[in-house]
Amino acid sequence: MNIILLGPPGAGKGTQAQRLVEERGMVQLSTGDMLREARTSGTEMGNKVAAIMDAGELVTDEIVIGLIDEKIRSGNTAGFIFDGFPRTLAQADALNELLSRNGAQLDAVIQLDVDDAALVDRIVGRAKEAVAAGGEARKDDNEESLKVRLMEYYKKTAPLIGYYYARGDLKVVDGMAAPDEVAQGISAALA
Repeated sequence: MNIILLGPPGAGKGTQAQRLVEERGMVQLSTGDMLREARTSGTEMGNKVAAIMDAGELVTDEIVIGLIDEKIRSGNTAGFIFDGFPRTLAQADALNELLSRNGAQLDAVIQLDVDDAALVDRIVGRAKEAVAAGGEARKDDNEESLKVRLMEYYKKTAPLIGYYYARGDLKVVDGMAAPDEVAQGISAALA
């Protein structure tokens, strides 16, 4: 089973992806993790990624698709969770082509539906809790940064909701519920 977790920053995609990894044996494909892994791999692709990132440039869609292709060809039979990809309609089309070339398909797109104001409160609260517990908050876990990230999400990624709805792949889960309830909603959507 191959799925996409779709939702704005802080919606809980990473948390839910980890649960699916543990419960179903799926592989989480987080573009950020893949880029960091590639950068230190010493492979030809990794060296290319390192050079681009070191120059402060954005890694192209083609490189990200290449990294995803490598992971898909590794042959995991439990399936993949796409977390943070696709982010644009062009990337969604590229992912469809990639899956098709590999004899795979997208089985579901889970939209974690959230209330923006509550989401901002959740993330800012998470940051305060981390600091209070003696840890560190993410540098972008503050109200101003989160609002910028949300605007970027709505401009570039939110159109994917309509795209996948039109394809019949979209399942909506309440992302504001407790993590266990969100997980139950995802399980029901995948049944």
